[in-house]
Formats: sequence, C-alpha cells, structure tokens
Amino acid sequence: MDHVLELYEAVIAWVFNALVNPALYSLGLMSWSDLAYDGTAFLVAGILQVLATAVICIPLERTQPVQKIGTPANVRTDVIFTLINKLGLMPLFAFATLWWALRPLEAQARMWGYTPWSLEDFWPTLAAMPALSLVFYLLIFDCAEYWRHRFQHRLEWWWQLHSLHHAQRDMTFWSDNRNHVLDTLLASFWVASVALLIGMPPEHFPFVIFLLKFVESLSHANLRWNFGPLKYVIVSPQFHRVHHSIEPNPNGAQQSANFSVVFSFWDKLFGTADFSDTYPLTGVRDQLDGRNYGTGFWETQWLGFSRLKQHFSRR
Repeated sequence: MDHVLELYEAVIAWVFNALVNPALYSLGLMSWSDLAYDGTAFLVAGILQVLATAVICIPLERTQPVQKIGTPANVRTDVIFTLINKLGLMPLFAFATLWWALRPLEAQARMWGYTPWSLEDFWPTLAAMPALSLVFYLLIFDCAEYWRHRFQHRLEWWWQLHSLHHAQRDMTFWSDNRNHVLDTLLASFWVASVALLIGMPPEHFPFVIFLLKFVESLSHANLRWNFGPLKYVIVSPQFHRVHHSIEPNPNGAQQSANFSVVFSFWDKLFGTADFSDTYPLTGVRDQLDGRNYGTGFWETQWLGFSRLKQHFSRR
C-alpha cells in the first residue's frame, strides 16, 4: 500500500511540475499553487477512476450482464455525468470553500488554545504507518457516506434530487455518477466537512475518494456478481442492485435497504441489509405510472429543480 501511495503521489507531482506549475508561472498565478496542486490531485484521481473502471467493467459487462441495455442513449448520458463528476471538481470546490470559510475560525480557535484533532492524536504511531492510517480514515469516511446516503432517501426534499440517480432503467457502472448537480454539490460538502472534522491529512483525501468511487462504480455495474462470502464485507453489484430495485423490498418501502458504499457490514450493523440473491429491474416506482425523470443532461437537471420546487410549494 505504501508503494501505491508513493506512485500515486509521484504521478501527481509529475503532472503538476510538468504542466500545471509552468502554466501558473506564465499567467502570474503562483499564489494559487497550493490550491492548484490539490486540484491536480483530484484531476489525476478522476482520470485514473475513469480509466480503471472502464478497463475493468466494460469487458465484464459484455460477458456477464444482468440485462440487455434497452436504451443506449441513456447510457451515453451517464458517460457525460461521469466525465463531469469524476474530474473531482465538485469535491475540490467544496473542500476549498470550506477551508477558506473556516480558516479565520481555526486561527481564532488556535489563539484560544484549541487545535484541530486527528486520528494521529489518539494513536500517534499512525503517523509512521500511512497505509494503516488510510484504512482507518476510509472506514470513517465510508460510515459517514452510509448515513449521507440514508439521508438522501429519508429526507423528502433531498430525495427529489437523489431520485434522478435511481431513475436509470439501464444501470451500468457509468450510472454511479448519474446525479443532479445540486445533489452532487451537497454530497461534496458532506465529504469535505467530514474530512475537515476528523483532521484527514490532505494527501489522503484524494486517495480515499478514489477508493470510494472505484468500489461505488463497480457496485453499479450491469454485472452478475455477488462476491460470494465477501458480499458480507464489500458491496457487490448484486447487493447494490437490490438497493436500486424498482420494486418495493420485503420491508415494504422502496429503496430502503443496502445504503452502504464500500463496506456492506454497515447495513448489517444498522439494520438495513438485504442479502437476498436477486437481480431486480432498476428504476423509481413512479416511472411505472409515467413520471419522466429526463434523458439528456440538461433535461434531468431542470426536472430535478422542478421536483424540488414542487416539494417546497406543497409545504
């Protein structure tokens, strides 16, 4: 793991020094170098995510699909969503905004004798074991993502946005990023807030996001896989497909099970696991009654804002 981290950081450094830094120098923007380096990390992570998931998932989906794609245009729209979201611009914007907003408060807090905490404060040896530190931060992040996902379903106003993600009837690994832009922005601020709250080292943040998003993309794949006994630990395509089922699950509520992003044991721990070995059709229940969630990118965004407006106008 240490070697992987070193290689990842070396790639970021090369891209920054070879391409980004010279551009900043020529434009007289060297004061932005720190933020630009973080942006480079997100950009590299996003490119690696797209390449890794595409190289792995495209051949698998062709050889072991759950369903035949009914409307290829929907999948092409999901590719657009992926290119927009995987470049990491939303998480970077959220992280940078929170950092800028909270920096004066942090300075004042330090004057009062308070310093932000991190896991290394409780377990100092973690500072010398970056791989183990990364694992602990990943666990905390994934637990936070589990609850963020539950809120997306439980808060009615948030569901008006998140339902777009579930409206894909031809779900593939590209569908992971089929989200309303406001939903993506809220999720990005959630992630950035957790990172700042637990004092995550900046060098860990892009790598944790990479791991989360890679598993998340794989779990959306049109792939007949359940991971065998490992399904009780890692979210599999079958486990997550149950979450996307267009039919109500056994407890009577639509999409009320299997909220985990990476580690499926969160669902078991919090009583929302459904390990039934099925591969249901995907979608949102009201699509069967004719509700339109849109096909093209701009249409899906407009309809999402319309649903949100209608929700608040009813209150």
